[in-house]
Amino acid sequence: MRNAMAYIGILIVLIILGASYVRLAPSNPEKWHRDVQINHDSVSENSVRRMVITGKDGLSKFADIATKTPRTSVLAGSVEEGMITFVTRSALVGYPDYTTAFQDGDMLKVYGRSRFGRKDFNVNAERVDGWIDTLQGRG
Repeated sequence: MRNAMAYIGILIVLIILGASYVRLAPSNPEKWHRDVQINHDSVSENSVRRMVITGKDGLSKFADIATKTPRTSVLAGSVEEGMITFVTRSALVGYPDYTTAFQDGDMLKVYGRSRFGRKDFNVNAERVDGWIDTLQGRG
């Protein structure tokens, strides 16, 4: 019985350490805030790419929508730079997801992806599509 309790205690400590790492690990802008080639819409197991015609002010409007989302902040970039990367953290554990948006003429291009894991259960696609729906007056 003592061994079982010791194993349970070790397991609990490991879970707490893992959750702490996920929540507190720094986000390196050099890794996550980078230009990405987007030439078509796509969804993979842990990312989404979207292109939408918005006019020249699409990035500014998109940034306003994104920053009003709970647990979302700007990691790097600005409207003036023409590219912004946002980090959105899950409510329970604080898993970070990164969304980079940039203006390419009248086209807004958006790339959302997870930092941890190989599967995001469509969370990034739902968030990005929700922001785009709001941008286009559908949300």
